[in-house]
Amino acid sequence: MSSRGSVDGLGSALPLGDQLPAVYADDDFAQRFVAGLDTVLAPLFTVLDCLEAYFTPALAPEDFVDWLTGWVGTELDGTEPLSVRRHAVATAVSLHRVRGTARGLAEAVELAFGVRPELTESGGAAWSARPLGPFPGKPRAALHVTLRVADPAAVDPYRLHAVVAASRPAHLPFTVEVTSSTSSLPEGR
Repeated sequence: MSSRGSVDGLGSALPLGDQLPAVYADDDFAQRFVAGLDTVLAPLFTVLDCLEAYFTPALAPEDFVDWLTGWVGTELDGTEPLSVRRHAVATAVSLHRVRGTARGLAEAVELAFGVRPELTESGGAAWSARPLGPFPGKPRAALHVTLRVADPAAVDPYRLHAVVAASRPAHLPFTVEVTSSTSSLPEGR
């Protein structure tokens, strides 16, 4: 992981020695003193000159992408590959727009685990030509999220629970399940 700081040989775009009053132009001590400050300030000027790139997920340094994932409220834990973290930051606004919906929940789980989950909801919507028709769905609200992966032992169920808890509708109780994606065919097939 890279981090910013002093960069060997990085010159300042605005050397302080050139900006001192003329009386200090030939003062060796004053010039060496402000040259030390130039070394400290040069990375700051570089960051400010490139500030837009820091907020562009495809260009930002890795450690800044990690900070942005928390800043925009992604459901990542920091162990994902850099490309996934960059994608999460880039799509955070669109994902927040659908947060609390089935689509938003499925996209959040897919972003965190790389697999689209199966969602089973208890509700429904229908209409009836007659009054007092049957209500759709089940009387008790519930949500069940199934994540089918090749190796269920490799998926942290507590992490899945946390992602679903953060992305589901706030009023909806839920359960999660991690199962194998390989399904056996019935005998004789």
